[in-house]
Parts: sequence; C-alpha cells; structure tokens
Amino acid sequence: MKPKNRPQLTFSVLIPFLQQFTGIDVVMFYAPAVFKSTASLISAIEIGVINCFSTLVSMANVEKVGRRALFLQGGIQILLMQLATAVAIGAKLGVSENPEEDLHNWYGVMVISFICVNVAGFAWSWGSLCWLVPSEIFPLEIRSAGQSISVSINMICTIFLAQIMPVMICKFKFSLFTYFSSFVMIMTHFIYMYLPETKGVLIEEMNVVWSRHPYWKKFLPSSYDDGKKDN
Repeated sequence: MKPKNRPQLTFSVLIPFLQQFTGIDVVMFYAPAVFKSTASLISAIEIGVINCFSTLVSMANVEKVGRRALFLQGGIQILLMQLATAVAIGAKLGVSENPEEDLHNWYGVMVISFICVNVAGFAWSWGSLCWLVPSEIFPLEIRSAGQSISVSINMICTIFLAQIMPVMICKFKFSLFTYFSSFVMIMTHFIYMYLPETKGVLIEEMNVVWSRHPYWKKFLPSSYDDGKKDN
C-alpha cells in the first residue's frame, strides 16, 4: 500500500492482533474451571449472556459515545478487572491443584463478578469495535483489501492462541491474567496516542481525520485537509 494508507494499514493489522491479547480466551477457558461442575455451567451461561448484552450496548451507543472513548473505557475496565481477578484467585488459591476444596461460595461469586465486568468491558470495546473500526477507516478503493487483511490477522491469532492456551494455563495458572493485563495497558496507551475519533465521519472524508492527527498527518498530503476546508 502507498504511504498515505499507512495509518489505516497499521490499525487494520494491530487492532485484530491486539484484540486476541486482551485475555478474553483465558477468561472464557480458565475461570470456570476454578469452580465445581454445576457452578462452572452457571458461570459460563452468565458470561455468555453478559457478552451478548454488552455487545448490543456497544451497537446502540457507538455513534453517541464514539469509538475512541469506548476503546479507552473498555481497556481500563479490562485492565482493572484482570488484575483484580489475578489477585483474588492468587491470594485464595495460589497454585493449588484442588482449588474447589478451598473456595467458598461468596468468594466464587466475587471472582465471577470480576470476570463478568471484564467480559462486559471487552464486549462493548475490543470485542465489537475490532470489526467496526477496520472496516470504516480505509478509502473506498482499497476497503475490501484492508478488511481482508484485518480478518486474516484475527483468524491467524485466534488459531495460534487456541493452540498454546492450554499450555499457558497449566504453566502460569492465575498469573496468566497479569500477563494479558500488561498487553491491555499497552493497547490502551496505543489507542490513546494514535487513534483519532471517527464518530460521525463519512468514509469519503476519513482521510481528512487522519491528516489532522498530530502523528499520522506526516504520511498524508496536506491536500486532504485543504480540500475539506474548501467545501
């Protein structure tokens, strides 16, 4: 792609890549295993319902709140809840091979609450915006190519993490939450520094947004911004 499309290409690659490193898989796979079979099933249902509902919340509010704001709020929420989950599980269970024996009901409810808030933050930010933002930031002439790159990166990362996740869970146990929380902190900072707000921007005018960003404007000709001012 041409240098003028470098900002869009960067986000079409990094957003789907980083989405997989929010730790959503460890939330889905590891946390229910802490509890007994019945509680595990109930917690899985609760997490699924919250995931679905929070995605609908994102769909209803993304044009009001904005993409950037949802990314930042969701990132902070995920970060805090992953750290809280790691501390809660680590402090109570440590590296016990039989955590069911030591976990009281109220403690399990607290951990599940942390996980549910984590999932909600993911669903209305990185979970849904990972598909929306890359699809709207490219110019029309290369939009299909850009979206293909984004989807391919997401699928490759999903397959990769699915293969190594069981090993990581067995090796790191609860500390896996802190591992992914470090990625979330980096991701949130990246969004804060480099993603402009695209709320209410037409696809035909998307280049104007990038040309006004303090960093990305160096890759775009000034004619984009000048053309917008003349209209």
